[in-house]
Amino acid sequence: MTAPVTATPPAGPCDPSPATPGLPLARRWLRRYGPVLAMYGSLKLIGFGSFMYLLDSAGDFRRKNPRFGGGAHTWDVLGTWDGWWYQQIALHGYHPALVPVPGATGLITLQGNSAAFFPLYPALMRPAMEVTGLGPFGAGLLVSVVASFAAALGVHAVAARFGGRRAGLAAAGLWAVWPGSGVEWAVYSDSLYVALAAWTLYAVLTRRWLTAGVLAFAAGLNRPTAAALIAALALAALLALRRREDGVARPLTAMVVAPLGLFGYLGWVGHRTGDYGGYFRLQSQAWGHEFDFGRQTLDVLTSVAVGHFDYLFALPFADVIGVGVVLLDLALLPLLFRLRPPAVLVVHTVLTLALVLGSQQYFANVSRYLLPAFPLFVPLAVALRRVSLPCLCVVLGLAALASGSYAGYALFELGVP
Repeated sequence: MTAPVTATPPAGPCDPSPATPGLPLARRWLRRYGPVLAMYGSLKLIGFGSFMYLLDSAGDFRRKNPRFGGGAHTWDVLGTWDGWWYQQIALHGYHPALVPVPGATGLITLQGNSAAFFPLYPALMRPAMEVTGLGPFGAGLLVSVVASFAAALGVHAVAARFGGRRAGLAAAGLWAVWPGSGVEWAVYSDSLYVALAAWTLYAVLTRRWLTAGVLAFAAGLNRPTAAALIAALALAALLALRRREDGVARPLTAMVVAPLGLFGYLGWVGHRTGDYGGYFRLQSQAWGHEFDFGRQTLDVLTSVAVGHFDYLFALPFADVIGVGVVLLDLALLPLLFRLRPPAVLVVHTVLTLALVLGSQQYFANVSRYLLPAFPLFVPLAVALRRVSLPCLCVVLGLAALASGSYAGYALFELGVP
């Protein structure tokens, strides 16, 4: 698992392209990364247009609560569910509290509170609002769209280390059409997290330890599943210390800095609520999300297999897609191992799978929660590099068209994203 990657590493985002040294730096960047951005952006526009068409043709969103998948316009749906909470945080900040639901004795015994949502994404929405004059909805979309392109470049950079630039291009295309990708252009924090995770992993692969530590710190302020990323970085740093590859100070500093964002926010919520497990109480008792060692995932997999939908939080159509995503990811995992990737990619991917599949939650969300396991794209991307560019564009274009349903509509209108 820890054998070094044999492919020649491509230039990073701060490295000049070796192919055309006479060109200005900006033009070299454009020649190297322009095709990636064009591929990703084109596929997302196709998928986004398909999603909006399906919303409009079905029309169900017009009859729903504006907080829960409804609105006056199709695009309003992109700011509902969790997006509503992020907008409230951007406007009003946090007021952490553990408030019981009067008389409640079942699964949900606490009122929902914004402290369940990590702060980095709404913190970026605030300056976007001030600079552009947009409201919280527009600012949230702007942050997500920009972050999604940054994530596409990060996914490309990681995949290109295994199969060259064509594999990187294919991986960026897969990021645009993968199940769950409907949240990439919505008022959700997922694009920002994947961007931070991808560039953290790339920084570790290229032994930029201080950059990796800072990026993992920021990721820990964005989503709790950053625990997988932090653990992967820590293991990679320990291996580097053991091999004496990069001295002591830089890997050790990365290990120390990386978890501070995650632990800092959890500690702050605990302090403000008067319960240092306050964040986890909110997740469990206000949203029904908790680590159950995979009991609910097993229940869903065995129930859907026989056509039963009597488990917790059942959403049949979206859950069938979720089962397909889980089986696809598990099938891709041994193919990733076959490439003998560095330990940081293996640990990040396996722990992300374990955290998501080991949790009780709305199973319909599993495709979204598994987006950070993007190293699973790499085996497919390496295989797709043998396909001609026109054929690749056709295949991914058709997937993008279909993604309006399986990656967008199924999440926002048939599930609970």
